[in-house]
Amino acid sequence: MMNPSTNDQLKGGLHEAKGKVKETVGRVVNNPDLQAEGKAENLAGKIQKKAGQIEKVFEK
Repeated sequence: MMNPSTNDQLKGGLHEAKGKVKETVGRVVNNPDLQAEGKAENLAGKIQKKAGQIEKVFEK
């Protein structure tokens, strides 16, 4: 069973990667909405990943 902190870190990394892809695709197809959505998802992923790292410190 995975710790909640590890789970948050993994999910955050996944959101970060998806956001980067959306941002790149939005730029390539000249779709500012998709690009903005990608940036937001990327940022949310970074925050979630960092939250998981912080939680891990407090689990000890």
